[in-house]
Amino acid sequence: MNVQTFTPQAFHRQAHDALGNPQIRSNFRRAMDGLMAKRRDAFGDWDIETLRDLGANIRLRALAKLPDLLEQLEANCQANGIRVHWAEDGEQACRIIRELCEARGARHVIKGKSMVSEEMHLNDHLEAAGIEALESDLGEYLVQLNEQTPSHIIMPAIHLNTEEISDVMHDRTGTERTIDVDYLTAAARAQLRERFMAADVGISGVNFAVAETGTLCLVENEGNGRMTTTVPPVHIAVTGIEKVVEHLRDVPPLYALLTRSATGQHVTTYFNMISGPRKPGERDGPEEVHLVLVDNGRSSIYQDNELLDTLRCIRCGACMNHCPVYTRVGGHTYGTTYPGPIGSILMPHLMGLEATKDLPSASSLCGACGEVCPVKIPIPDLLVRLRKEAVGEGRGNVEGAGVKRDRKEVLAWKGWQWLATHPGAWRAGAGVAGKFRFLSPSRLGPWTDYRTAPKPAATSLHAMVKQHRRKLEREDEK
Repeated sequence: MNVQTFTPQAFHRQAHDALGNPQIRSNFRRAMDGLMAKRRDAFGDWDIETLRDLGANIRLRALAKLPDLLEQLEANCQANGIRVHWAEDGEQACRIIRELCEARGARHVIKGKSMVSEEMHLNDHLEAAGIEALESDLGEYLVQLNEQTPSHIIMPAIHLNTEEISDVMHDRTGTERTIDVDYLTAAARAQLRERFMAADVGISGVNFAVAETGTLCLVENEGNGRMTTTVPPVHIAVTGIEKVVEHLRDVPPLYALLTRSATGQHVTTYFNMISGPRKPGERDGPEEVHLVLVDNGRSSIYQDNELLDTLRCIRCGACMNHCPVYTRVGGHTYGTTYPGPIGSILMPHLMGLEATKDLPSASSLCGACGEVCPVKIPIPDLLVRLRKEAVGEGRGNVEGAGVKRDRKEVLAWKGWQWLATHPGAWRAGAGVAGKFRFLSPSRLGPWTDYRTAPKPAATSLHAMVKQHRRKLEREDEK
C-alpha cells in the first residue's frame, strides 16, 4: 500500500494537492454541510450564547485553579482505587503505559478513541515493544487499516466515502465490496468483538476528569468505549492535564455543548462515568484502573495569559466543520495531530513554531471558528498573534518563533501601515495610483497563480460618493 506522509512543513504543497483532488473536496464538502446543519438544528431551541458563556466560565474557572484541581483529582482518584501517573511529555507517557502493559505480560491492547494517544504516537511505541494496539472506534479502525492518521478529531475517517471504506475493508479484512453501510458496520463490529475479549489491556481517552469526585467521563456513540474500559482486566485512561473540571455539576453544560457542537446530537448513545476498578461482589469491570496525566507542553501554554485560552478546548471539532480552509483541503493537509483552526493555535506549542509556521496563516480570518466555539476560545485573535510571532514581531513565547521575512516585504508592509494611518497621504496616493493604474503589474508572484492581480480604481469610492452628492444637490437646486 502506498502510504502518503504529511508534514506541517509541506502544508502548501499538500493543500495544492488536496485542492486538485475532486474526491477529497466532495467528501469533505458533503460531510461538513451536514454537520453544520445538524449543529444549527440541535441548538435551535436553546439560548446558545448563554450556554456558551456558561461553558467558557466553567473552563476558565477550572484553568484558574488547575494546579490545585489536579492534586484534588489525584487524591480522589486514588481514594477510589485509580492509580495516577504523571507524564511530563509524550515519550514519558508512552513509557509509563508500556511498563504497565509489560507488568501484566500484555501482548494485545484494545484502544478507545484518544487524541492524546495520537499526539504521543502511542501505537507506534507499543508496537515497537511487541505489543499490538488495535483501535476500536470505527473511524479510527478504518484509518488504522488504511495505514493513515485521523483527518478529524471527532470523525477520523471523514475523508473516506462509502466506496473507499468498502475497498479498505475488502483489501485488509476480506469483506465483500459493497456500499451497504449496515453490512460494513456489522462486519467491523464482528471483527472487533473478538479482539475485545482477547485484549489484555484497554486504553481510552477522557473527555472530563472531575476533581471533586475522582470520576473519569467518556463520551461516545458506538459502545466501544464501554467495552474497552470494562472487558479487559486492566483499563488505562490517558488525558491531557487541561481536561480536569472542578465539580460534577460542571459536566452537564459541557456535555450539552460538546454533543451539539460535535455531531448535532442532544445526547450521545453512551456516557460513561468511571470511578474505580471492579469492587468485591461486582460481576464486571477491570481489575485495575490507571490514569495517566500528560503535560506535553501544556504547562508552557498555561503560563501565557492569552494562549491559556487554547486549553479551554473540549475537542468538539466545530471550528473545523465551519472553517472554509479545512473544509476544502481536509485534515491530512495540515500534517499534524490536531488539524484545522484549533490545531493551528495548539500545534505551534507542541511542535515549535518553526516547524508549524504556515499553520497560523492557513486561515481566511473570517471568524467562523470563534463564533461557533462552544467555550468561546478567541481563535482568530490567537491566529493573528501567532502570525506576528512567526515573522518575529510578536512576544516570541512560542518555541521556534522569530522567523524573519524578506526585507522588501517588511518595508512594503511598513509603508502600507504608514499610509493607512495618514488620511491625507492615503488620498493623495490613491489619486496618483488611479491615474497611473495602467502601470500596475499583472503578476504578483504565486498569489496571482489563482487570482487576477488587482488594479487601483480610476476613481475612489469617496470621490464617487462626493460626485453623486453634488449631482443630487444640483438637481435639487433646479
